[in-house]
Amino acid sequence: MSEVGIYEAMSTLRAVRRLRPDPVPDDVLHRVLEAATWAPTGANTQPWRVVVVKDADRKAQLGELYHRGWSRYSDNHRARLAELPENMQEREGRILAAGDYLADHYGESPVLAVFCFKPENMAITDIKLDRVSVVGGGSIYPAVENLLLACRAEGLGCTLTTLLCGYEPRVKEILGIPEDWGTACTIPIGYPVGGGHGPIKRKPVEKLSYLDHWANPYGG
Repeated sequence: MSEVGIYEAMSTLRAVRRLRPDPVPDDVLHRVLEAATWAPTGANTQPWRVVVVKDADRKAQLGELYHRGWSRYSDNHRARLAELPENMQEREGRILAAGDYLADHYGESPVLAVFCFKPENMAITDIKLDRVSVVGGGSIYPAVENLLLACRAEGLGCTLTTLLCGYEPRVKEILGIPEDWGTACTIPIGYPVGGGHGPIKRKPVEKLSYLDHWANPYGG
């Protein structure tokens, strides 16, 4: 395995949705899980846990749920595809095709990492604001990102998925997750079909950052 620098890992961390069925060695899987444990959390409480699913039957059950959720999501997305400019239609079509592949093979992923959280252990400082609360995720998703970056460093394909959160009661039943815990996301992990990770496209700093005031773009 060649060494991957942190900036290279971040700038090439693609959503890899096509995975080979080859098993992930236990030592490699342990390293990416350990990377997740290094992430910061509010008051260092680490209010998250991860269920590492390798059992074929449980993966198949989760795969059926994911396929159901993807079908609903993608049908709505496809209905709006014709309204997009032609160049965007092609790009979105490729993304949908990759999503279709993942949905068809979700339950065959070598590993499904289901991240869970316990709300009572989290300092959710924005819970009383009149908007969607996001602060609690700050004690969960850094661990998820650490795991994704570690997968990139190990040559593993991965992508963050949240459709199974819409079936949380059933997911908790399948995996024996306690009642007072919730689900945050599921990461399919495996070696990629084809090239896997590579250069990504994102908006530039100047489009996403401001200096001192919202009206003053950073670098403007």
